[in-house]
Amino acid sequence: MNTDLAFNAKQRPTVLAATAAFLLIASTNAASVENIEKEDLKLGFIKLTDMAPLAIAYEKGYFEDEGLYVQLEAQANWKVLLDRVINGELDGAHMLAGQPLGATIGFGTKADVITAFSMDLNGNAVTVSNDIWQQMKPHVPMQDGKPVHPIKAESLKPVIDKFKAEGKPFNMGMVFPVSTHNYELRYWLAAGGIQPGYYAPPGETTGQLNADVLLSVTPPPQMPATLEAGTIYGYCVGEPWNQQAVFKGIGVPVVTNYEIWKNNPEKVLGVSKDWADKNPNTHLAVVKALIRAAIWLDADNNKNRKEAAKIISDSRYVGADYEVIANSMTGSFEYEKGDTRSLPDFNVFFRYHATYPYYSDAIWFLTQMRRWGQINESKSDEWFIETAKKVYRPDIYMAAAKELIAEGKAKASDFPPESESGFKPPQADFIDGIVYDGSKPNEYLTKFTIGLKGKEILKDGKISQ
Repeated sequence: MNTDLAFNAKQRPTVLAATAAFLLIASTNAASVENIEKEDLKLGFIKLTDMAPLAIAYEKGYFEDEGLYVQLEAQANWKVLLDRVINGELDGAHMLAGQPLGATIGFGTKADVITAFSMDLNGNAVTVSNDIWQQMKPHVPMQDGKPVHPIKAESLKPVIDKFKAEGKPFNMGMVFPVSTHNYELRYWLAAGGIQPGYYAPPGETTGQLNADVLLSVTPPPQMPATLEAGTIYGYCVGEPWNQQAVFKGIGVPVVTNYEIWKNNPEKVLGVSKDWADKNPNTHLAVVKALIRAAIWLDADNNKNRKEAAKIISDSRYVGADYEVIANSMTGSFEYEKGDTRSLPDFNVFFRYHATYPYYSDAIWFLTQMRRWGQINESKSDEWFIETAKKVYRPDIYMAAAKELIAEGKAKASDFPPESESGFKPPQADFIDGIVYDGSKPNEYLTKFTIGLKGKEILKDGKISQ
């Protein structure tokens, strides 16, 4: 490391770090806050638009207000990020909503990871190459010369059938086996009659058993280049890497995850349970700072979004052009080149109680793990609910909210009521119209034609009872 570019943990940087860490460190004028167990923190993130609450909490001094000296550090990929939280190199991180759950149940790395803060809703899309889009387009409903959205995977099925007939694999990218992107892409494909494949036990992580489409892991910033190289024909990723494909003229976003599941949870703040147990006041302080950042990001009909897009365009954060980030973050979304449509809720950071960690959100991810064989045995409804409550911690969130209300930094009406159960009412806003009730996970799984349900297990490459 170039020591000329290293920063003391209690000085605001004046130049950019030359290392991949891109350390961002808070200044010395932090308010004195009692009972903080650990003042100096290192929080990780992946270069995506939805890391914005971390950047805003840093830039607006919300961490400092809580007596925290925070370093924000970009990570190479989701596995590295998770491993570093588990081994204590990071105090916490911007995580995929499924990562704390996957770790806790032992899919991949086994560790107790919790979340008390949901970072955002929506924010992802499925993009295909220009060539695949041209093959899909004849099967897409049109009105006034433009595609009718949402575009369903039925439009992709004839293309995949042609590949299969020619004996060619159809490869698509997603960011991690327990990522929202993996489950959303699988949901979209399966809703269109396309088999996205199963995770065959024991410990199999490719998820390509019996698949019509071969899904593989690609780090988010590498998605456009991998698409351009022809290694994959499409991908599901967060912004700005779908809009980047449009700007580069190499691909077309065909459906957003807002259209797959309206106002779906996306990222969370993940910390190890051991860290949270040792640092309860510090954890509370971090959540308070992030809630304030989320409020700022959604204030007054997104009036701050242009400023936010400029902040996170910096190479220390996302490192993409402002225009690319603003294309989706300021209330619109560009599909086919020149086809820009209003989508004010593409990124949601606070409204609709976006930051509250709902048990029902956690259970949805667990149902998808079961559906695709990452959980290869029947589980009771009680197991789903108990696991969700072990990982998602609205009690910590509400304690942070109460402190902000008492300090005059938020209003009681900003948050769910004291009576909140953690279960949203049954939701019907899915692309296939199937209703999800988080209190009845096994009943929900029976509604799908494609996917494991009931007593079904994968054995010797087949589904059996």
